[in-house]
Amino acid sequence: MYSKAFKALMVRKMADPDGPGATALAEEIGVSQSTLYRWASETDTVDVADVPDPPSFSKSMQRMSNVKRPQDWSPDEKLAAVLEAMSLSEEDLGAYLRSRGLHEAHLQQWHDQMLCGLEPLSGKRAEQRKIKSLEKELHRKEKALAEAAALLVLKKKAQQLWEDEDDDTTL
Repeated sequence: MYSKAFKALMVRKMADPDGPGATALAEEIGVSQSTLYRWASETDTVDVADVPDPPSFSKSMQRMSNVKRPQDWSPDEKLAAVLEAMSLSEEDLGAYLRSRGLHEAHLQQWHDQMLCGLEPLSGKRAEQRKIKSLEKELHRKEKALAEAAALLVLKKKAQQLWEDEDDDTTL
């Protein structure tokens, strides 16, 4: 899938003391860290310094480094990308996706997310809101009931005190 030159360049970048580490490089190019280590073990037999940088590849890498990863896109950018992609023909779509560093699956996922956001409240969400409202009302009524019970207890104690005072004065 990847050319030998690309693999060698990535191994050279990973081996460079001033270059990015394996983790950073893996995230940058979208390849797993274990794949980078496998490439390094495979290229041990070839002198990596002997492999020249293809000019078209280095230009495309510079372009790709300026492209944001799909997970870093804002919701506004995602919406704009979906709308723009919907207006393109099949041939133009491929070029558009490559220029943005996207896959068709990203557009489909974002499209689905946007459609979900436009749907009316689903049954579950409406039920959850109703449950929350009923729980709030129940809590309010429990507090009122506890206050009423406390007032009744105080009233009974006050009556008992007054009755005791009345009994003491008659003696």
